[in-house]
Amino acid sequence: MVRMETPVCDFGWPAPDFALPGVDGRTHTLRGVAGPNGLLVMFICNHCPYVKAVIHRIVRDVRELRELGVGSIAIMSNDPAEYPEDSFDNMQRIARELDFPMPYVLDASQEVAKAYGAVCTPDFFGFNRDLQLQYRGRLDESRKETAPEGVRRDLFEAMREVALTGRGPAQQIPSMGCSIKWKGGGA
Repeated sequence: MVRMETPVCDFGWPAPDFALPGVDGRTHTLRGVAGPNGLLVMFICNHCPYVKAVIHRIVRDVRELRELGVGSIAIMSNDPAEYPEDSFDNMQRIARELDFPMPYVLDASQEVAKAYGAVCTPDFFGFNRDLQLQYRGRLDESRKETAPEGVRRDLFEAMREVALTGRGPAQQIPSMGCSIKWKGGGA
C-alpha cells in the first residue's frame, strides 16, 4: 500500500464527463448526478484503510450536502482482479450495508480516474454549479484511523461555501490515502 497525497486545487478546471455503471443497475453521468449548487466527485474503494476510517462520515456529509443542492458520486477505479475486496459484488454489498445516499459506480477501464487525475482513495473533487473545480482536499484530519468527533469538517465546510458562493476556500489541506490500484501496475 503506497500512501499518496492529492495535488493542490486547480481552481476553475472543468469536470470531465463520464457515463459509468452503478451498483443500482443504472448508468450515471456527470450532468445526471450534479446538483443545482455543485457536485462532489469522490474516488473511493472498499479495501483501503483510509476510506474505511471515514466512510461513515462520507455518507453523513453527502446526505447533508444534498440538502444544500450539492450532488455526489462515488467512483471505484481500482483493479478488482488484484484487489477482490473491490469487486462489483462487494461494491453492491457495501453500498447496501451503509445505505449509500449517492451512486457508487465502477470505472472498469480506469479512464475516468485518469481524466480526473485521481491519485488515491479517498480523492475528493468539489465542483461548483458550473462544474468548475473549487475543492481538492481532505474530508477531515482522519488518516488510517478515524479522527476524534468534533474535528473540523474540511470537505463539508468547503462544499457548503461552494454551494453558497460558487467558490471554494483558498486554503486547502490535501487528501491522503492509498494509491489508485492501476491495471498493469501503472497509471
